[in-house]
Amino acid sequence: MRTAFEKSCMATATLSIDLTALCENWRVLDAMTTCETAAVVKADGYGLGGDRPARALLHAGVKRFFVASSEEGTSLRQALGPEPEINILSGHMSGDTDMISDMTLTPMLNSVDQMLRHFEALPTAPFGVQLDTGMNRLGMEPAEWAATRDIVLAQGPTLLMSHLACADDPENPMNPRQLGAFHEMTDGIDVPRSLAATGGILLGDDYHFDLTRPGVGLYGGMPFVEATPVAQLDIPVIQIRDLEPGETVGYSNTWIANRPSRVATLAAGYADGILRAMGEDAWVHHGDTPCKVIGRISMDMIAADVTDLTETPTHLQLLGGHQSVDTLAEAAGTIGYEILTSLGERYGRRYKG
Repeated sequence: MRTAFEKSCMATATLSIDLTALCENWRVLDAMTTCETAAVVKADGYGLGGDRPARALLHAGVKRFFVASSEEGTSLRQALGPEPEINILSGHMSGDTDMISDMTLTPMLNSVDQMLRHFEALPTAPFGVQLDTGMNRLGMEPAEWAATRDIVLAQGPTLLMSHLACADDPENPMNPRQLGAFHEMTDGIDVPRSLAATGGILLGDDYHFDLTRPGVGLYGGMPFVEATPVAQLDIPVIQIRDLEPGETVGYSNTWIANRPSRVATLAAGYADGILRAMGEDAWVHHGDTPCKVIGRISMDMIAADVTDLTETPTHLQLLGGHQSVDTLAEAAGTIGYEILTSLGERYGRRYKG
């Protein structure tokens, strides 16, 4: 190492969320169907913040929202007010009765136990039903549904729904199999139906029914290839070092300079959701110029080779127009959902649009 140059800049990485792009993604997905389009904003809006994106979607025209739990539903109700319908995918869990009642939440009942709990505690409160069409995760199985169907329908559910296991793979035979099972369980019933999330919307009209529930596609994730990027992550440079050939960077000396090199140390790491498994398959960008991530990603820092830049950077971009959540996911051997929902709380968040 010959010299080290320390940057004077903000020490916090900035996660920018483009609410205009979020709403445009919803409008494009909505235009693919002739039915109502809801929005899934669970897991704190897929890691991008639940309240602000949800308010933007409400303004764009969303009337129904889906979250994972009653706790998420309570937070969302406080943010959105009394108007929209807020559906709870985990259903009516033990201990949730007061929240469901006080916040006017609509649980998707997943079992006989949940059905009995809801009908006994809140006999006039709204509810929907989730059916298991083969994913074996949540919902009433065909025999369970057949035994309770008349009782449930007499109480007036707001929705019958199921979830596709392989919608991101259009040729997978599981898709038509689940579609057929959903028809068998719901045909002839005068209740709105929903089967499709983002991937199901892209499968075509047969999967749309009365309501679609896009989630990851709203936030710029696959399989919605045409999605406008929503999240941008810019990381400040703490220090830049000049290295001689043969010098190393990071834990375990995994990167060795093979030429005189400039290396930038960036102020974010796996504690901020930059998964260690990305290793050296990830890139950062300075404008349109890519810079290789080098060495091991550590808790609070990553390093990048900036030798070929013509100017000294103050920030480098990990996520944005040049590198999507799914590109980062491929580098880490995971999926875009995990990249989004892992984005750390230490970022300064900036909403625009």
